[in-house]
Amino acid sequence: MQNGRVTDTTSAQARKGKDIQGIPWGRLSITRTKYRQTRLEQYKNYENVTNSGEASEKGCKSTEKGGMYYEFWRNTRSAKSTILHFQLRNLVWATSKHDVYLMSNYSVIHWSALTRKKSEVLNVSGHVAPSEKHPGNLQEGFSQTQVSTLTVKDKILVAGGFQGELIFKYLDRPGISFCCRTTYDDNAITNAVEIYNASSGAVHFMASNNDCGVRDYDMEKFQMSRHFHFPWPVNHSSLSPDGKLLVVVGDNPEGILADAHSGKSIHDLHGHLDYSFASAWNPDGRMFATGNQDKTCRVWDARNLSKSLAVLRANLGAIRSIRFTSDGQFMAMAEPADFVHIFDVTRGHEKQQELDFFGEISGMSFSPDTEALFVGVWDRTYGSLLQYKRSRNLSYLDLLP
Repeated sequence: MQNGRVTDTTSAQARKGKDIQGIPWGRLSITRTKYRQTRLEQYKNYENVTNSGEASEKGCKSTEKGGMYYEFWRNTRSAKSTILHFQLRNLVWATSKHDVYLMSNYSVIHWSALTRKKSEVLNVSGHVAPSEKHPGNLQEGFSQTQVSTLTVKDKILVAGGFQGELIFKYLDRPGISFCCRTTYDDNAITNAVEIYNASSGAVHFMASNNDCGVRDYDMEKFQMSRHFHFPWPVNHSSLSPDGKLLVVVGDNPEGILADAHSGKSIHDLHGHLDYSFASAWNPDGRMFATGNQDKTCRVWDARNLSKSLAVLRANLGAIRSIRFTSDGQFMAMAEPADFVHIFDVTRGHEKQQELDFFGEISGMSFSPDTEALFVGVWDRTYGSLLQYKRSRNLSYLDLLP
């Protein structure tokens, strides 16, 4: 801390004992250990199903802690990451080990870990309207959009809003290419968006909504190409790497594995006890994971869905975000606050690394080359962007198959 101002923390400073978030524990009336204990005892997990977090404890996989897969590199205070909805935490996206995009109030900002500079990419505080004309474009645009979810990939940004808004922008072009509203239902929050390349080569994105729908948009034609309906509000969906299967989770303890072309259910996913808000596919195309408010992440094998492969438990609360590295070796699951758990997939989730800090988690993202992990932390005083780099100091035991 300099002149009363909390400063960034580097890995060199952390090794010398400085708190990674710059929290001056020596000047406070409580130690870090005591405060951690208090948080574990007093944090209230949000549940739609009463006592789901307590009931789910039985049957969880016991995992060994102490893995060191990603090392703390830097905490950046100037890249302030924020959230707008306590259940939706997909607001941080890395496009390289140096480049990350995140929501900061009403702005999408780009942070360069290389130049240590940030720039505004999209501002939604005022009126937002498309600069291009397409048949499906809502030319009048939107005003004061509350961004609930975000995704960035291949120079494309898609932001979803609290009233079903969708904003599509090419990062290497000026202006906004596409705006649409999925529905005029005020409760139809856009919960998740995913960009992918279709077999035709065209760029598509898929949006999940509280109105029980999943919609697929063809960005070559700038039109919706498919609209699937499910029996409950959808909180998240994930497309398999080959584009054939779709994991759908929402306001129901059971998830669905569906045909990505027809939307028809293939198999129900039994095991969770509360509503789910996260899902992700391993790049191998066989394994996927779902995160639930019952404080567990379930790992599944698409070839045998009679039961989950593993049930992994959180410390504080719901699993709000799940990510796999592009090589499929590691899976990270984020709680609402304070903890991100990284599991070694190749060792059957037997061992994990636990990232421990303080503050609400707005999102997390591995870089495409697996070299970096970014975690957005929202807090009035210590809000920041945590950056970790892939460890090259794995022990002999960590390298065993």
